Amino acid sequence: MFLGQAQETPASKPKTETVKPEIQEVKKDSVIKTDRYGLRVGVDLYKLTRGLYDKDYKGIEFVGDWRLTKKYYLAAELGYENKTTDDDRLNSSAAGSYVKAGFDYNFYENWLDMENLITIGMRGGFSAFSQDLNSYKIYNSHPYWGEQPSVLVNQKYNGLTASWLEVVLGLKAEVFDNVFVGFGVQLKLLATNKKPSGFDNLYIPGFNRTYDGSFGVGFNYTVSYFIPIYKKKIMAPEKSTAPKKK
Repeated sequence: MFLGQAQETPASKPKTETVKPEIQEVKKDSVIKTDRYGLRVGVDLYKLTRGLYDKDYKGIEFVGDWRLTKKYYLAAELGYENKTTDDDRLNSSAAGSYVKAGFDYNFYENWLDMENLITIGMRGGFSAFSQDLNSYKIYNSHPYWGEQPSVLVNQKYNGLTASWLEVVLGLKAEVFDNVFVGFGVQLKLLATNKKPSGFDNLYIPGFNRTYDGSFGVGFNYTVSYFIPIYKKKIMAPEKSTAPKKK
């Protein structure tokens, strides 16, 4: 007889699987935008074409701006005007050149790859000009015998100057590649005005008429061409999106 003893092997414990936590991927939508910097030059079509229908006016104005930062632009205008003022009592002519310089701030948010502008800015203006007193009529409070004939003077006053400040509202839209059309309105305040002896400056080149005292208004309609010099790439604000939990 053979005796044997067997040891029962305990059942092996079930293996526990390690569940790794699900890693949620965060997707970020980012847009890289390229801003162009350079010089924009153009001309005021209103002053250029006004002489075609107004025999008393000749003038031209060149405009330009340089993009300094994302929102700010250095801006300037340079022009020449010759304007004859003919009213009931007086006929005079003003001719001279002017320059205006300042800045524009663009508060318009463009879509990707658009470069339109809606701006507000300031300018300081200076004009050097001459005045011609061509003729005048003596006021007669009792015109029983009719009006007095005009007195021909042909007096020229040289070396006149004026300076002013102005607030500018404008817009520019790109209609073709690098070609912009724009419209601007200026509100002006006369700072200095050198007047001729015994006469007044009825029209100042660059400032316009002075009938309303120290305040003036003006506007322009421009076409300009943008010359890109360099570019800057900027990252638009990122938007994070996470998948929904099941």
